[in-house]
Amino acid sequence: MFVVDLNRDHFEYDVHSIVQAFYPGEQVKVLTPGTGEEKRRLLEGEVRIRIQLQPEGARLKVEGQEFDWKYVVPDSEISTDPAPAQRNGTVPQPVSAQEQDSDTGSADPVEAQADYKYGFKCFLYQTLCQTTGRQLPWGNLTGIRPTKIAMGLLEQGKSDQEVLGHYQEKYFVSGTKAQLSLDIARREQKLLADIHHVDGYSLYIGIPFCPSTCLYCSFTSFPIGGYRKQVETYVDCLVKEMEFVAAHYAHKILDTVYIGGGTPTTLEPAQLERLFKRLRELFDFSTVQEFTVEAGRADSITEEKLDVLRRFGVTRISVNPQTMKQETLDFIGRKASVEQVEQAYALARRQGFDNINMDLILGLPGETEADVQHTIDRVVELAPDSLTVHSLAIKRASRLNLWIQENGVGMLRNTDATMDIAARGAEKLRMVPYYLYRQKNMSGNFENVGYARDGKFGLYNILIMEEVQTIVALGAGAITKRVYPDGRIERCQNGKDVALYIEKIEEMIQRKRELLG
Repeated sequence: MFVVDLNRDHFEYDVHSIVQAFYPGEQVKVLTPGTGEEKRRLLEGEVRIRIQLQPEGARLKVEGQEFDWKYVVPDSEISTDPAPAQRNGTVPQPVSAQEQDSDTGSADPVEAQADYKYGFKCFLYQTLCQTTGRQLPWGNLTGIRPTKIAMGLLEQGKSDQEVLGHYQEKYFVSGTKAQLSLDIARREQKLLADIHHVDGYSLYIGIPFCPSTCLYCSFTSFPIGGYRKQVETYVDCLVKEMEFVAAHYAHKILDTVYIGGGTPTTLEPAQLERLFKRLRELFDFSTVQEFTVEAGRADSITEEKLDVLRRFGVTRISVNPQTMKQETLDFIGRKASVEQVEQAYALARRQGFDNINMDLILGLPGETEADVQHTIDRVVELAPDSLTVHSLAIKRASRLNLWIQENGVGMLRNTDATMDIAARGAEKLRMVPYYLYRQKNMSGNFENVGYARDGKFGLYNILIMEEVQTIVALGAGAITKRVYPDGRIERCQNGKDVALYIEKIEEMIQRKRELLG
């Protein structure tokens, strides 16, 4: 256990993210004033970093070494000059208004001012670089989607060199990651050029059932074996939501449709047909640029189900192995074998699907660089059209989190080398990176990257990350995001529990009615 004692609330997310990235083999806990006394007593002996935040600066004690930082109030709320806050004489300039984290509404600069938080994050990051002898691929960048920064700067007319310098000087991001962000932002600009940002929308339909729940999963997902009797009623409720959206947004242009989960192909062929038939009856597909279905679990894929997908015009599917190491698949509870994955992929090709994605996860328990290389070699032989490479993120609601509490995080290894192996595999397949995002508690301070061949890019993946178009989401646990012309975003979420979603379907629809106007 690696414990950090922090004397203020509202900073724990950034502190935890940065410290965890420097100590990936440790389970990091952050104590704050809100921590219960009993828990504090139990963990007091494990404290290795103490942070004292005050309006005038901060004091940091790391493994017995002390460091001080002085905060000087800037002339304006958000300055474009180098930050007056100092740590050994240098701290990069504060974040712009577009990039600042949301504040707490407090007049105390420790809690409210973005430039204070930015200066402190620089101080913490540089101190840990000094004490550990390490630098992080993404520097002190937390809470901001990397490509969003580049997109904003490009829209301001900044040059490539200015964008790269911004990442490296302001956030200490490595040259490689800065270039990756810039390349993807440039590509996203082109791919989103034909999207109807204001008068259009995308549709997400969630199927929250899976053959089994994987060790790492925190999505709304229920083992299909215990819910088969509810599936028909669940589809009825999806149809009700579809009918409302089709009528309410009849004046809007539908750009993409994405059916995810869970695993949509846990539905029986007749259930899929009923869902797709009503979907095509209700919505104008003449404008739809992409129709994706996650057929993610190979043990849920049959010829009959793929035939339904083809007949109703699905243009893109996923067949997701996550790894090609059988021992890992068994351990994480993913019942489909490597052989089943290869057979399902071959079946989809025979059925005529020419845009197949594969998802992989790096950093799974016990996997080495050799295991990742083996997986990539097998994937290159299969030659999918796109590849999504995830760095394992430890979700609080997953069974993996409980396993780590019992066994530690030492078996979870993701490195520059494993990320490079995946990138080289994508290059062999003539793919380029086209979308990128990061998550909290991500293995190795890395990222999730989508690679694809030209013409096989997943538009919905970009839209859900960049939040530049309204996405109406149906099904248990689905979150609808309304994007206003001024960039403001409002959300509403359906209930996660299947039974509650079914029982409260009219309430779910009313939430959408109120949000969508």
